[in-house]
Amino acid sequence: MKNSDYLQHNANGIRWELQDLLKDFLEKREKGELLIQKTSSLKKNVLQKVELSVSKDGILHFGDVVMLLNPENAEDTLSNTSPVYGNYTLSANPCENALHAKTHLDAPCGVSASPNVKPCARNAFVITSVDGSADGEPLHYGQNFALRMTGEFMEHLFLTSDQKTFLKCSKKSNLQDVTLTNEPSYQTCWQIVYLDPQMRMEYEGFPVTANSKVLIVHSKTNQCLAVLRKYVLWTFFGKDCEVTAHTYLNGHKAEENENHWTIITGNPSDENTTMFDRPKPSSEPTINTEQR
Repeated sequence: MKNSDYLQHNANGIRWELQDLLKDFLEKREKGELLIQKTSSLKKNVLQKVELSVSKDGILHFGDVVMLLNPENAEDTLSNTSPVYGNYTLSANPCENALHAKTHLDAPCGVSASPNVKPCARNAFVITSVDGSADGEPLHYGQNFALRMTGEFMEHLFLTSDQKTFLKCSKKSNLQDVTLTNEPSYQTCWQIVYLDPQMRMEYEGFPVTANSKVLIVHSKTNQCLAVLRKYVLWTFFGKDCEVTAHTYLNGHKAEENENHWTIITGNPSDENTTMFDRPKPSSEPTINTEQR
């Protein structure tokens, strides 16, 4: 075979191969099966805006749609030797398999702490009864409840945890794992505990105050929900931090900042913001960012 014939044969082969690739690309684009289309569709479902419930009496109720926020942790402690500034929200962290989900997100699904503090389907939870309490009834300190995701794409998922094992633990810290499941059980039960240990017994059984610092304790293992800012996770949505169930105690036997949570509700004066966005009264101290 002459060199010119050989080159022509190879050129024809490359042309046919490119035509097949183009045809396959156009077919996948038409069906929405391209990776960039799947990623865009996932983000559209997961980042869909959610309106939080407004608390008219200042307490939390069953059926409320809320956001769980770990406030800025600026203190240098043994468990947080290099403080990471900013506020983080408990958020769903879908894996690569989620790219193939069309109608709903499959379980199990991971969770992480996201710097996004705007309510969306990814970080909004419904306070769900596990003891027959009706929607609208107050949630009390020490009462079991479940945290369910919102939106059609994830509303079947519940926050869950269980004792850590050699094969089942958090990826970075190797502590008790926290995930999302579609099977409600005692493993999906949590309790709100008053922050101050010296006043904890006095507040047992009282309604939980909204938008104040509390502890979220796993009912089965008695471990507190925690954000570990020193462990970074790279997700479809950017740089997050690891979430686990582990109680961090200081020298006074009080829970550390990793375990502190604020359960955020909607702003009654502005439906587009939350109580976290609402300006603080002038009597409350503010963080001086210039001193950092």
